[in-house]
Amino acid sequence: MMPSRRTFLRAAGISVALPWLEALAPKGASATTAAPKRRMVCLCAPLGVHPPNFFPAKTGKEYAPSPYLEVLKEFRTEFTVMSGLSHPEVAEGHDSGYSFLTGAHHKGFMRGGFRNTISLDQLAAEHLGGETRVASLSLSTEGFGLSWTRSGVMVPPSLFPASVFSQLFLNGSAEDVDAQTRRIQQGQSILDHVRDLAKAMESGLGANDREKLEEYFTSVRELEQRMVIAREWANRPKPKVDAKPPQNPANVDLVARCRTWFDLTHLALQTDSTRLATILLNGGSQGVPPILGVSQGHHDLSHHGQDPKKIEQLRLVELELMKTLGSSSLS
Repeated sequence: MMPSRRTFLRAAGISVALPWLEALAPKGASATTAAPKRRMVCLCAPLGVHPPNFFPAKTGKEYAPSPYLEVLKEFRTEFTVMSGLSHPEVAEGHDSGYSFLTGAHHKGFMRGGFRNTISLDQLAAEHLGGETRVASLSLSTEGFGLSWTRSGVMVPPSLFPASVFSQLFLNGSAEDVDAQTRRIQQGQSILDHVRDLAKAMESGLGANDREKLEEYFTSVRELEQRMVIAREWANRPKPKVDAKPPQNPANVDLVARCRTWFDLTHLALQTDSTRLATILLNGGSQGVPPILGVSQGHHDLSHHGQDPKKIEQLRLVELELMKTLGSSSLS
């Protein structure tokens, strides 16, 4: 008799449900019938792009590609261009990036009183649990990131590709693994102790302090869950890849930094090390990118004030970024 999906191991009055195994599949069923693994990568360019060079002049499938979309024409049938989208009641300008994946209302991040909500990638990560070594990657070329926890705290973004490559693909020695496991266990012990101390304070607090304390407990629970997953993965070998560890490009070389993050994200998805990634393509550095014909920083050029010379330099920068997206392995 073929065992059912809900097969149990029974001993001494205890029942433990087995996970889904290929051996439990009905005869004739194959792995191809399983639901495909879904992946999501969210990119944000907080300085935007020059609209006339990006958006097509006409709508519909037969639109003539804009200068920027021309370099992506190979993938024309695989993407959709949308305009006119917005998050209502979200501050305009640079502060809008904080709500890019949350949609949280605010009139300006720096004015205080703003509490963000969970970002789209972190919400998806909650449902995936420990299915991958890393629940999600928060990557950034410079500055802040796009990911926010359920308690509205920014997930610190990774700024250095070499460190992320090591985290995903370089196996340490047995001693390194043991040391990592001890650090995780120690971290859990510290969290348990701090949580107990905080709970002892709870009875004497007012409503506002209770709310803040609950936010703290939420953050602690999120950390504990991540540590449990990290401990389970600590002793599993990391996937082997042919790629060499990447260098950390200079901050001013936005094109190289973008290309490195795109390629590294592709490797992470390809090896199922994660299924979720956010990448902030920030060009806020005041340095001049190494692009022929460009003599000013990307941030300064984005505030061009309709100066034709600045717009031309901005076109050169943004065109190189679009080429990077089209030629990267992430495509």
